[in-house]
Amino acid sequence: MTPQLLLAAEKESAQVTDWAARIGWVVGLALFVALVYWLMREGWKWRGTLQGDLPELPTAPAHPGPARLTMSGRYHGSTTAGQWLDRIVAHGLGTRSRADLTLTDAGLDVVRPGASDFFVPAAALREARLDKGIAGKVLTEGGLLVVTWAHGDRLIDSGFRSDHAAEHNAWVEALTTMIETNTREGAER
Repeated sequence: MTPQLLLAAEKESAQVTDWAARIGWVVGLALFVALVYWLMREGWKWRGTLQGDLPELPTAPAHPGPARLTMSGRYHGSTTAGQWLDRIVAHGLGTRSRADLTLTDAGLDVVRPGASDFFVPAAALREARLDKGIAGKVLTEGGLLVVTWAHGDRLIDSGFRSDHAAEHNAWVEALTTMIETNTREGAER
């Protein structure tokens, strides 16, 4: 036999794919992903149940007055004040969405297409600051407008990011002025 024929005879056919094992692995992985998703969803619902004592969110008054400031951007969620990872999910506060904010003498109106709108009365506003993060969202230093407000017996931090980040400082100044004015007027009564 010539060496060329020997080399041709030594070649083996390609290994046959074990389709049953491959399909089993794919189905197993899909079931695992579905289980993890289901557990996350149940955890979200359980958190909402635990926060069931949170009162209904206020709605904007019929005539809130002229707008001091307006802003379009994103609502990134709400947490217990001072605890940036303790997300509040009750009444839709955990749903991230687009948001249009309007500040009037009556308070802060948060309109969220596709999610529940809410209103923060001026008397409930406690603080406004620039921060770098809130549950589920971390940005550069000062990239997030965080508004602290009282609702029921809780203090809540709500995080917003404007489409134009340069607007954040004006919002902090306007909200701080409004809070100081309301505090002064409340003390005089």
